[in-house]
Amino acid sequence: MPTAFAPRPTSRRQFLALLGISAAAVSCGTATATGGSGKQITSLKYQGAVGAVTLPELAADLGYLGDVTLDWVGNTISGPQDIQSAATGQTHFGSAFNGAVIKLASTKAPIKAVVASYGSDQHSYGGYYVLEDSPIRSARDLIGKKVGMNTLGAHYQALLDIYLSRGGLSKAEADKVEPLVVPPVNTEQSLRQRTIEVGVLTGVLRDKALAAGGIRPLFTDVELLGPFSAGTYIMTERFIKQNPDTVRTFATGVAKAIEWSRTTPREEVIARMTEIVKKRGRNEDTSTLQYWHSYGIAEAGGRISDKEFQLWLDWLGERGDIKPGQLKARDLYTNEFNGYGKG
Repeated sequence: MPTAFAPRPTSRRQFLALLGISAAAVSCGTATATGGSGKQITSLKYQGAVGAVTLPELAADLGYLGDVTLDWVGNTISGPQDIQSAATGQTHFGSAFNGAVIKLASTKAPIKAVVASYGSDQHSYGGYYVLEDSPIRSARDLIGKKVGMNTLGAHYQALLDIYLSRGGLSKAEADKVEPLVVPPVNTEQSLRQRTIEVGVLTGVLRDKALAAGGIRPLFTDVELLGPFSAGTYIMTERFIKQNPDTVRTFATGVAKAIEWSRTTPREEVIARMTEIVKKRGRNEDTSTLQYWHSYGIAEAGGRISDKEFQLWLDWLGERGDIKPGQLKARDLYTNEFNGYGKG
């Protein structure tokens, strides 16, 4: 869930602009793919998230990355921006919603997902909330209504479209539902002030809004799709080819961190995260860590499967954002470097 911790682009145009890089731009990345003289890179540049602990950061603190170290270069503003930075060589890896990974790959950016980064389960999920007294009870009730979400053309608009389709709405009817960009920190207030009829809430913002009362879920992403891994860490194909041992250490270390967070008591995970944030000395508020429940990743060790990309390939194809058959799910990821469960 890394991309839920930072502000998102505020319009569909900005979202597409972040992803609209050319293959030429990718090939002109500034970071080197190897350390020179055939030596593999073992210091990975990356972007973090304010007040949060990403899986690679957790893996490093747990000692799962061996001699591979992390070099923080700043905090990401969004998932699309994070993976664009990795694709252009400004960082060595990035995480985003799998639909954003597909969009970037459709520009011929030579990237590949190596391990899952976040998802939705019974503990961590995105909900579409309405006021307690709202007449909205079904997909059809959303016709003509405003739905606030963090960005357009991404995870939460995709889930809204799926909900409307499964609710029996035609495309013409679904087009009458109006998704709007509302910063996550303003979503609860916008909902209560009735400037929107539905608001997407996640994590600490969802928990605080529910504690205040007066709202109820229309549906959640995990109710709609079941537990699923929604995002992945990507690297460039060139970096993977030239630094296979580093990639293997990274992917396997993240996989181990996923399982550690899944099998360790929640209080211990939160305590460890709080310690990590305090140690890095970036003057961050650690209070929101108390609301952490899970990374939401569905598959053991964050292993990736076709279905985690096929759903979004179909959705983007239906929207006309990519050409039908332009990309195949199996070409977007690899589990080759994820050693979790291999002994």
